[in-house]
Order: sequence, then structure tokens, then C-alpha cells
Amino acid sequence: MAEYAADRPLPTPEPLPEPTAGWALLGSELSVLFRRRRTWAMLLALAAIPVLVAVAVRLSPSPPGPGEGPPFLDRITQNGLFVSVTALVVTVPLFLPLTVGVVAGDTIAGEASLGTLRYLLVAPAGRLRLLLVKYAGAAAFCLAATLTVVLTGAAIGAALFPVGPATLLSGDTIGVGESVVRSLLVAAYVSVSLLGLSAVGLFVSTLTEVPVGAMATTVVLSIVAQVLGSLDQLEWLHPWLFAQHWLGFADLLRQPIVWTSFADNALLQAGYVALFGALAYGRFTTKDVLS
Repeated sequence: MAEYAADRPLPTPEPLPEPTAGWALLGSELSVLFRRRRTWAMLLALAAIPVLVAVAVRLSPSPPGPGEGPPFLDRITQNGLFVSVTALVVTVPLFLPLTVGVVAGDTIAGEASLGTLRYLLVAPAGRLRLLLVKYAGAAAFCLAATLTVVLTGAAIGAALFPVGPATLLSGDTIGVGESVVRSLLVAAYVSVSLLGLSAVGLFVSTLTEVPVGAMATTVVLSIVAQVLGSLDQLEWLHPWLFAQHWLGFADLLRQPIVWTSFADNALLQAGYVALFGALAYGRFTTKDVLS
């Protein structure tokens, strides 16, 4: 009996059920992403921007007048909650795309560079599921980065300036509670705005095993899109640029809320996610993974 038991092969563990494996992989991805020092360094850098804006206005000998500095800057001294909106105006063109480009560009190329990509592709993961999980991680970072700016801006604004009823762009006045809701809506708008860039970064990341190259390419593409959007000679191209509606959240600061910009922005970003997600899938499923 002992010899028979010794000759029998050891039982192999059964793979996790498909849904359980997918959630486990997503949980692992988010855990790795938000435990990295680089991630926290970028979030702290983003948090420093609303602090710098608030301190600069607080220490200024005279409050900024209408039209001076970025939009909404002149409203900060009246209501500290506008620090969040002003900080988003400052960070959307460069700083937020920069951090998102770093995370999205590292999704696949980073694993290939570390030599861990082929281990992630063993069953029950699969290439499509891995792509979806990597994109979900990048999308989660978009939300975390935007909320970092908004929440830090609200906190430092409340600490340095009075907080009370806010006057909207339409001239209507809303209470503090609704002002907070509007700030969160603006954060959601900006998070959605960055989803298209994340999809572009995911696709670029499947093209190389050098994460720095994928990060740089993604950031450069975000800058190029904004430059093209500023040229009147290319007005026919503007509706198709993923950066076209990045600063369109001003419509959320009117009474009643104008949802047209939000819907147009969401539709445009969904198109980029579908297009570059398909390109990433087509590239990744035909790619020889040797590392």
C-alpha cells in the first residue's frame, strides 16, 4: 500500500473559477499599484498643487482680480471650495496627463521589462483578462489622482479661506453641501476625461518592452492633442481629439446643470477606449511573450 501511494502522482490544485480568478487578479493589480512608492510620489506631487495655489493666494498682498491667473482664481478668497476647481484647471493640461501617462504606459511594458509578463498569462488569467485588469488599474488611478486634487483643494481651502454659499457661473447661489456635490461631479468629469488617454497608453504599452518609452510616448501624445486643439486651422479635427472636452466641466457649475459637455466628453472617451482597447487586444493576442 505504501509503495502504491508513493508511485501515485501528487494531485494538482484546481484552478480558481473564472470570476474568482478575475477579481483576485484585479485586487492584486490594485494592491501592487497603490503600494508603489512611485504612485504615492505622484499623488503627493498632485496634492501639492492645490496647496501651492491656496498659499499663494493667501499670502498675496491683494486678492486676484477677474481675469487674472487661471479661471476661478479670483473666487478663492470668497469661498475656499474654489481651490479645488482652480487646481483642476491648473493640473488638467499637463500634470494629470503626465501621471496618467506614467501609469498607463507601464501597464504591459513594465511587466515585460521585469520579466513577469509570461507568468501573468498562465491560466486562468489569459491575455484579454489581463488587459482588462491592467486598464481597470489605470482607470482607478485616474479617479484617485483627480480625487487627490479635489479633496486636498477642499481641505486647504477650508483651512485658509471662508467656506459658505458659493456663487455659480450662472449667478445663482448654492449651499455648502451642494457645492461639495458639484466638486465631486467635476472630479468625475475629469476622471472620465482621462480614460481615453489611459486606453492610448495601454495600446502603446503593448508595442514595447521599455516602459519609459511607452510612458514618454503617451505623455507626448497628450500634449500633441492639446496643441492640435489650439490651432484654428485644424478646427475640423477638434471634435475627434481626446483632449477636446478636458476643460468643459464649467457647465457643471451652472444652475441648472448643463449635461451636454459631460455626455459629449463621455461619448468621445468611450470611442477612444473602444478603438485603442481593440488595437491593444489585437496587438497583445498576436504578440510573442518571451519575458
